[in-house]
Parts: sequence; C-alpha cells; structure tokens
Amino acid sequence: MTEAIAKKMVIPQLIVGLGNPEPKYDKTRHNIGFAAVDALSRCWKIPLAENRKFQGEYGEGIAATGDKIRLLKPLTYMNRSGQAMQSVTSWYKLEPELVLVIYDEMDLPLGKTRLRLSGSAGGHNGMKSAIAHLGTQNFPRLRIGIGKPKGAANASESGSVSHVLGRFSAAENEVMSLVLQFVVECVELSLKQGVEKAMNVCNSRSFDSPES
Repeated sequence: MTEAIAKKMVIPQLIVGLGNPEPKYDKTRHNIGFAAVDALSRCWKIPLAENRKFQGEYGEGIAATGDKIRLLKPLTYMNRSGQAMQSVTSWYKLEPELVLVIYDEMDLPLGKTRLRLSGSAGGHNGMKSAIAHLGTQNFPRLRIGIGKPKGAANASESGSVSHVLGRFSAAENEVMSLVLQFVVECVELSLKQGVEKAMNVCNSRSFDSPES
C-alpha cells in the first residue's frame, strides 16, 4: 500500500494525436487521434500551427485545468510518428512518461476508449514508431475504438486497411462526436488526478455504437 502511495502521479505535458497528413486521410478512422487533438485545441483555445522543427502541427498553452500543455499532430505519416514526438521531447527535455498518445484501435468496439500507463504497439504502426523513437513502452496512451470491419473473422489485410482508411458513417459520426467529448474529459481528468486514477473513469464508459 505504501508503495502505491509513494508512486509518482503521471501527469501528461505533451499530448500527441496520431494520423496521416493530406486531405484524403482527413476524417478517416485512422485519423481519430488527429480529431482528438483538434477537439482539445478547440476546447482549450490552443491554436495549432505547422512547426517544421517539430515535423508537425504544434501548439502550447493552458489547459482547462490550468496546466501548461503542449499539443502535437505529427505530419510525418503514421509509420514515422515517433520522429515528431522525439523532436518535441528532446527540445523540451520531456521524459517519455509525460507524453500521452491518442490513437485508433480496431480491437476496441466503436464507442469505447481505453487509457493505459504503458504497453506494446499492438500492431499499430504509429505506436511502433513512437516506442522506437522514445526508446520505451512506458508512456501513457489513450486508444479510441474504431471497431473491426464487417465479417472481420474472414477479413483480409486489405480489408483491414480499407476499414482504417475509410470514413465513419453518419450514425457512427454521432457516436464519435460523443466519444471525442469524453476524450477531452479523460485528458482533463488525467491532468487533474494523474493517468492512473483517470483510467477508472475512462475505461468504464461506453457509448452505444449504431447497429450496422
């Protein structure tokens, strides 16, 4: 028990949303990390602008909790996302555990989120790059469920690719707008109480996905 109390609270200082640049990827399932950072940017009134040094769209300001926060959308393409993260962490001398990464997860149903303190890439190319460039798996991540393609048991790799690079239906978009509001709440809770406490709330809620 004393060990748990002594354990340092993990409070993110850099929030990274994963996605691909270029208009053709805009609003695709794979870009939900970008959408999450855009939602935080709007909510906290922290504008994002292209920053060549950081190889991404970057902004810094004060979160709703009063904390100094940095937001990043890497523009390196998904499989090199870690380069942009490393640019920011090196420049500001941030430990990896202060980086919260938000990204899409096919293994979670639509409408579900999962916050963790650490973990493997789970086959996600953006996370593989993040782990490689940060040199550790020990940094928090918030996964946003996008569900599997229909007939997933028989889905080919190309079916999975077209699913993640496809766009949400109108009904799914209604669910995802609720999910993105909830993601803002989860991030704010992580800043107020630390990631570990926020996990209790963020991993228990589920938004009903439409019958499809």
